[in-house]
Amino acid sequence: MLLAVSVSAATVRGHNQAYGRAERERKMSRKFDRAAEDLGNIVALEHVNVTIPDQHLSTLFYITGLGLTRDPYLVTGVVNMWVNVGRSQFHLPTDEPQVLRGCIGLVTPDLDGLARRLESVRESLDRTQFGFSVHNDHIDATCPWGNRFRCHAPDERFGPIALGMAYVELDVPAGTADRIARFYREIMGTLATVSKSDDAVAAHASVGNHQELVFLETDAPTVAYDGHHIQVYVADFSGPHSRLAERGLVSQEDNQHQYRFRDITDVDNGELLFKLEHEVRSMTHPLFARPLANRNPDQTNQQFAPGHEIRPWATPNLG
Repeated sequence: MLLAVSVSAATVRGHNQAYGRAERERKMSRKFDRAAEDLGNIVALEHVNVTIPDQHLSTLFYITGLGLTRDPYLVTGVVNMWVNVGRSQFHLPTDEPQVLRGCIGLVTPDLDGLARRLESVRESLDRTQFGFSVHNDHIDATCPWGNRFRCHAPDERFGPIALGMAYVELDVPAGTADRIARFYREIMGTLATVSKSDDAVAAHASVGNHQELVFLETDAPTVAYDGHHIQVYVADFSGPHSRLAERGLVSQEDNQHQYRFRDITDVDNGELLFKLEHEVRSMTHPLFARPLANRNPDQTNQQFAPGHEIRPWATPNLG
């Protein structure tokens, strides 16, 4: 009886060892695109800042229309508003209106619901620049002061983002895309490429997990820069600062965790290519990776479902 038990245990161990070897061999035979997981030095696009003249109209557009969430924890007064969109934000201080020279790409889980919400604010935003149009795979919307948004459904090109800021597209002069991409590679240390087609030439700079800045070349007249800015987090904080400082490009020293620059220049000769203030923060900044609240805008006091108050920023990982 003891011998039978001993043989049985040995047999089980043998089967387990064989299975373990086969499983290791199977895993080692799998091929992955490791480069697809690279982020570069810029690890997150945290916010876009544009000033707006009317917090009431801003609330109607960003909160009621787009269905986003006002930050319940910080900047809760009446002269500024921080608005959450997934893991990113809009910062909207009160001042003369600023207009980004391009458009902001958002991902939202329900385009039909978005269209209904935008329609619901149309009358209240009459006599402003507000408008929206529904297309096969996206919705274009314009805020009361002319900032443009392109809203997409979740898609594999946006990775796990179900709710968030996927890109900021900026109109830049013809002939600058290659040099802008080089600036981001060599000065900021991030991944940057150039796409070229019959219709468009654009630089793409990685600014986070499935987030990018897109610099789209255009022959249209250049619009004057009005001071709007973006904010990014970087892993190597001192390296870009040194390279920017060598060229006289650091425009503001905010604190131990943050500095700014405005000019994107030719790496070789210093020619100004484009102006956009970057608020650059270290990953040791106290606000880095702060959890942001995102509500489900489909919930109302008349149609409320317990347990469905929160809208997740990411799609389920079923892989």
